[in-house]
Parts: sequence; structure tokens; C-alpha cells
Amino acid sequence: MTKEEAYIQKLDSSTGASLKLTVLNPEGRIWTMVAGGGASVVYSDAIAAHGFADELANYGEYSGAPTEGQTYEYAKTILDLVTRGKPNPKGKILIIGGGIANFTNVAATFKGIIRALKEFKTPLINHQVKIYVRRGGPNYQEGLKAMRLLGESLGVPIKVYGPETHITEIVPLALGVRTSDRIHVPQTPLPPPTPTTPGPRTAATEPVTIGAIQPGGGRNQPQDQIVHFDTTAMKQRPDYLPLDNSTRSFVYGLQPRAIQGMLDFDYSCGRTSASVAAMIYPFGGHHIQKFYWGTKETLLPVYTSIDEAIAKHQDVDVVVNFASSRSVYSSTLEIMQHSQIRTIALIAEGVPERHAREILHLAKAKDVLIVGPATVGGIKPGCFRIGNSGGWVLHVNSPDFTILMLINFLTA
Repeated sequence: MTKEEAYIQKLDSSTGASLKLTVLNPEGRIWTMVAGGGASVVYSDAIAAHGFADELANYGEYSGAPTEGQTYEYAKTILDLVTRGKPNPKGKILIIGGGIANFTNVAATFKGIIRALKEFKTPLINHQVKIYVRRGGPNYQEGLKAMRLLGESLGVPIKVYGPETHITEIVPLALGVRTSDRIHVPQTPLPPPTPTTPGPRTAATEPVTIGAIQPGGGRNQPQDQIVHFDTTAMKQRPDYLPLDNSTRSFVYGLQPRAIQGMLDFDYSCGRTSASVAAMIYPFGGHHIQKFYWGTKETLLPVYTSIDEAIAKHQDVDVVVNFASSRSVYSSTLEIMQHSQIRTIALIAEGVPERHAREILHLAKAKDVLIVGPATVGGIKPGCFRIGNSGGWVLHVNSPDFTILMLINFLTA
């Protein structure tokens, strides 16, 4: 590792946030300072796709809600690399990018970046650095406003864009690529989906006590009757349609905020049942947690193992795995032992490449769809929301709204 790479690795090891840096070409003209592992891949791929791979100087990311101070140290390290050596006659480009943050306070991280930019004002001018900014997420308006004001006073060209501008639009703008030069990959249309409808429910007639323990060890849910799901629709769902409005899932890990977001999405879409059937938490299961279904309350059971959860919920075929990078490998292998599970979303960042490859190899053999690792999930309009996709709050106007984001899932 270079001295700078080692320094960033040391910062990364001392924080819960994620700070990564790899220097690809110290003499390169195109530098990136990207928030989010997924976004860093998109920016790098877009730069390479437009024929500038040999000019790409670095690869890395900052994510996981780093503090202003940590972001400052990260930005200062990159700016030091950008402004080294003799100025390039063509100038240099710095893309300060990112997707739409779920947790990271954009305004706070931008304060750290702005501090670093002010310190490097003269070297940035000398090296003719042009800066392109694109960001969304919590307090992004405040962050972008501060960056615009900086551009007016710093003497360095700074172009600022919000989430209304696509990530892949920023790269050609920064590179000066004409619209006609942009690469268009023809898309092969999927075969038309086979219409499916949720399987019918059959219900017992006896009233139940909410939260009471059943003979099998489970707990009654806050419905007026015990409901059993027909899994016929799940079994008949075609491979190219992994999610529909009858999809049910487990959430591995205690993630009440993410689950409430999923339930709010379900309710707004007009689903008749919640997409989350239960939670799995090996370190403290065998209890129930309260959530909201619209203006009413609902209870979700918490199990200690996937085996126990599968035995109680035969209609579930999706798992949203929030296990950390330390345990996501073993927990995913355990989940894939059950043929009932057809889709697994892996949220954890920092999963070793070897583990990711082994998971993918086994998933292909078992015909299981993997979303991730290092993903915030995805959204299928009107059907299902994985984890925290789309940010903290999804604003909707009617039950039949369409969410225009994250429809296509990328598999590792």
C-alpha cells in the first residue's frame, strides 16, 4: 500500500464508518471522492465505459455516516494526491459524487469536504481542477447550497447537482463527452410475466388472544382469527419475477426502522398483508415486537434461528439479511440450506470477495437470487421494498403510486 492508502485503512479500522482508498494511477487526470460502495462502482464503470479508464486515478468510497472530522481527513488525503507533481496541461477533474444516502448526513460530511477544499485552494487553482458534485439524502439541500457558495468564492469551478440528475449523467458532463458519443447498450426485453394472484387464505373461526403462546411455541398475531397462507402462488412464480405483491420475507437481525419502512410501503401500496412475516435474531429471539400497519398496531415474532422461522412460515421465500460482514457468510449459507428461500438480500458492506464468490457459486447451484453484498436493497413498485431502499421516508399520494427508483436488481 501507498502511505495514503495505509492512512485511510487506519482511519477505517478506528471507526464504524467505511473509508476506502486505492490509488490506481497517480498521474491520472480523473479523481473521485464518492460516498457509498455501490455508487463508487457506478462512477468508475461509467468513466471506463466512456473510454477514460487509463485516466482514472483512484477508486474508493466513504460511507456509513462518517463524522465531519473523518470526512475531512479523507478529503484532505485525496486532495493532496490530486494536487501533487507538475500540473497537467489538460487540467484535472474531481467528481464528488454519491447516490441518495439513507443514513449519512450529507450536510455534515460536506462540511468536512469544504474545510479540506478551502485548505487546498491554491494548489487546486494551480492544477486547474474542475469539480463536479452530485448528492442526495438527509440534509442534501443544505450541503449542496454550501458547496455552491464555496464555488463562488473559492476560485475553482464547482458544478453542483442534486438527485434529480442521474449519477451516470455527471460523468459525461465532467468528461466533456457529447450526447451523441454516449454509449447505449441495447436491452433485451424480458418475456411477458405470467399473471399471478396471491393464493387464497383459509382461516380458523376461533378468536385468539394477541401475543398468546400457541401450542407449537409461536405467538398469536393481532388479527381476529388465525390465518394460514396458501403457498401455491409462491411456488408458481416464474424465475424472472422474484417479487410480487404476495411476497413475504424474513428480516435477519433486529432492524425495526427498516421493517417499519417496509410495512409503511406495503400499506401505502394497498397490500392486504405485510411483506415481513418475522425477524430472526440468534442472540435474543422468542419474543414479539410492535409495529404500525397504517394507524393500527401489529406484532411480529422474533425467532432465534432460520429453522424455527421456516417451520412457522411456509409462505416466506425472501430473506433480507442485515448480518454484519463478520457473520453474513455463515448466516447466508445457513439460509440457503432451505429450498423454500428463493431470494436473499445481503446488506453488509466489507464482505470479503472470496466469501461473496462462494455465496454466488452456491446460489447459482441452488437457483437463488442474491442482491448484494453491500446493497441498500431495491424496490418493486406496488409489490415489495427491501430494507432501507429509497431513504428514510417514502412520500406517497395514493395507494396506487409508482416509485421510479431501484427497480432493477444487480446481483454480485
